[in-house]
Amino acid sequence: MKEERHIEHQPDIDLVQMLLKRQAELNSLLEITLAINKNSDASILYEMLEVVLRSNLNVGCMMMMVKQDKRFVCVSRFGVPAESLTETQKMCNTLAPLKTISSLNDFNDPALKRFNYFVPVRHKNNTLAFVLIGDFNAVPELLSHELNFIQTLINIIVVGLENKKLFQERVHRERLQRDVELAGEVQNMLVPLALPESEFYEISATYLPHQSIGGDYFDFIRLDDDEFIWCIADVSGKGISAALLMANLQASLRAWTSVERDLATVIRKLNEVVTKNTNGERFITLFLGRYNIRTRNMEYVNAGHNAPLLVVDGKVSSLKLGTTLLGVFDVLPFVNVGKQEISPNTLIFNYTDGLIESFEEDIFISEEELADILLRNSQERPEIINRGVLIDIQLSKMAKMNSDDITLLTLKIH
Repeated sequence: MKEERHIEHQPDIDLVQMLLKRQAELNSLLEITLAINKNSDASILYEMLEVVLRSNLNVGCMMMMVKQDKRFVCVSRFGVPAESLTETQKMCNTLAPLKTISSLNDFNDPALKRFNYFVPVRHKNNTLAFVLIGDFNAVPELLSHELNFIQTLINIIVVGLENKKLFQERVHRERLQRDVELAGEVQNMLVPLALPESEFYEISATYLPHQSIGGDYFDFIRLDDDEFIWCIADVSGKGISAALLMANLQASLRAWTSVERDLATVIRKLNEVVTKNTNGERFITLFLGRYNIRTRNMEYVNAGHNAPLLVVDGKVSSLKLGTTLLGVFDVLPFVNVGKQEISPNTLIFNYTDGLIESFEEDIFISEEELADILLRNSQERPEIINRGVLIDIQLSKMAKMNSDDITLLTLKIH
């Protein structure tokens, strides 16, 4: 009678065990989902998967492969030794044709002999990850269910990590976009909103950044009733770091020109600032000029910049005296200060290399060509000169001239 009672209640025991097993599976899914929602590291999720496979499903060995940069990388394993990169790649090539949960018993690859089943996660006809299961002796009636459960587990983990990656990329893009906007605002504050008007001179600037953050800079500073300084510069590279370097350059320029009259000293101080801030990784070309209205004397230093063109009585010369690029040497090897007495109706045309170079269009303007173009427009007001020079180049060369920043600063002295 006792034996019969045992046989009679066996189905009930199996049912209870199955219910407990299902409850454990649900708990596992819940715990992994909560871990994903808590933004847990991938390593923690892989450890949780290992525990479920070992404890709940009695899996003897496992290897999980995830696709990264067009190749599969092992992210978790237990019960098997580490494979070499060559062996892993060979194994992945062998498994590539498999699209669904598959038995591996018929494969002859030695690396696959220790495994029983291949369980993939796929999205849009691409395999994102797969798990190899070995030493897995599931009850035949439950085998299909347990393999599907394993597939569900790794699907949740892979999708959760992919969503986390996409979220982090979005946050990074938004932060970068905000940094770009802030840098653009900083740069806009560097560029003078309006240039002064005077009976002694006229000045106009055209500033055309290639991107939202350009690498060009210009400035005009009144020192007193008789003297003013102007500057045009170009920093190597673009973007946020270029804008911040220009902001630092402007602050240093304004500080030193307010207390120091010698342009050679000012240039050396600016070089120290640039070198210290960039560690030789960036450089700046710069032209700095100073004019005295009362004496009509001009001094200038050209630090590796495109030489401004000086137009007097229909003749063009260039302002080349100066020194090397700023930021290349810790100490400038030489500084030559150019000096010139300015005649009435003198034109000084300052520009950056975006005006004469368009690498994308393979167009380059020589200094002689630019001088001819400038002469054709030199009788106009400065703002008309800037527009005329740019249009003249675009029409004569059939060019857009928009592959780099373009800055024009034109000064007419009466």
